[in-house]
Amino acid sequence: MSDQINLSRRAALAGAAALPLAAATTGIARAEAPMQGVGMSPFNRVKVGGFEVTTLLAGTRAVEGPHNIFGLNVDADTFAEVSAEANLPTDVSQFFFTPTVVNTGSELVLFDTGLSAAGTTSALEAAGYTADQVDAVVITHMHGDHIGGMTTEDGAATYSNARLVTGRAEFDAWATADNDNFKAKIEPFADQFTFLEDGGDVASGLTAMAAFGHTPGHMTYMVEDGGTQLVIGADFANHYVWSLAHPDWEVKFDMDKAAAAATRRRILDMMATDKTAFIGYHMPWPGIGYVEKRGDGFAYAPHSYQLML
Repeated sequence: MSDQINLSRRAALAGAAALPLAAATTGIARAEAPMQGVGMSPFNRVKVGGFEVTTLLAGTRAVEGPHNIFGLNVDADTFAEVSAEANLPTDVSQFFFTPTVVNTGSELVLFDTGLSAAGTTSALEAAGYTADQVDAVVITHMHGDHIGGMTTEDGAATYSNARLVTGRAEFDAWATADNDNFKAKIEPFADQFTFLEDGGDVASGLTAMAAFGHTPGHMTYMVEDGGTQLVIGADFANHYVWSLAHPDWEVKFDMDKAAAAATRRRILDMMATDKTAFIGYHMPWPGIGYVEKRGDGFAYAPHSYQLML
């Protein structure tokens, strides 16, 4: 038996060695596969009870000089040390823009509209939906990367069949500001909006939670069904290390930096204590994770399969 095995091995090795020679003598060419570049799926879907929750990759881009955005109140050495410990470069960071769709079974609800209509509707269609199927559009806050997709390039409403919802404090703050994005994307539809206060419901199982600071009336939303919860966190925390591990670090885009830091700590502590998953608009794609307490701050634990079961 051992002689037969040795003979088989010798035959296999001899055959393998002959393959390159055979290809050369017969003129067969093996084309190299072309480089495809970095790629990501345009959507990711999980479930919360009987709801389906889909994150949409409406855009992603590299942004130089992250210390000009995060950790404004710490020196360059501190920022570099924290970044190195997390294996992050300090010259550039990757931003993700992640609207979320919740299908409650009776309504299709879109949270935020992305940088543009084209980016968001492309991801929406990849996820199996069309813009005219959206029953409600909820604006968490009115920064340009959240309201940019409210209209198409010709100024028409992107989600023409949807009711529009936002926080009262947020709308009122921007309505009195001289802001071109608000004037172009929100003001034309002002009379179509309904307004929520803290604790108000978009629909059954979709509850507004005040998270002021990033903007004057920034809202997060609790998604809850069948005993499972998930927070649509929008921009209460904008980086999985620089904002979670160090919630007191100032962020360029936080309009009230002290209030934003207090909000971050409060919401992160709640989610860590309750072991609640969250979607962060700028978290690493696909944007879903958990929070763990870590020293004086918190750590981000990416979602794996908990909300697939």
